[in-house]
Amino acid sequence: MTEQRPAPRKPVPSPNIETQFYWDKVQEGELWLQRCQDCDKPYFYPRFFCPRCLGTNVEWFKASGRGRLHTYVINHRPPPAFEAEAPYALAVVELEEGVRMMTNIHGIANTPENLVLEMPLRVVFEELNPGGGVKVPYWVPT
Repeated sequence: MTEQRPAPRKPVPSPNIETQFYWDKVQEGELWLQRCQDCDKPYFYPRFFCPRCLGTNVEWFKASGRGRLHTYVINHRPPPAFEAEAPYALAVVELEEGVRMMTNIHGIANTPENLVLEMPLRVVFEELNPGGGVKVPYWVPT
């Protein structure tokens, strides 16, 4: 008789001092970004300085949660913890605020026919590993 192994678990985010606020808000079902108060430009991923002007006068603000599909690639050969979801899109969403975020698209079959560039999307928050308690942002068509 063969021994049944549990399905591998997906790796979970490991927040650091720069990203802790972001991940805390994601757990609350909110998407927050940072903006430089010197050049007034939003940016993502979280960090202590503006990637454009290198200013350190930054603030957090709540994002709208709306965006558009910028680009994607469909992955047919996933790592072990993601096999049940294949094929799936590795996507880049451009948020209304102008920043881009790498993500996955949920709520539709990830096929070229369904993944239309510039399609409107909204953020949702789902547990990475069911029962694991760690949420991550995904995007679904509006």
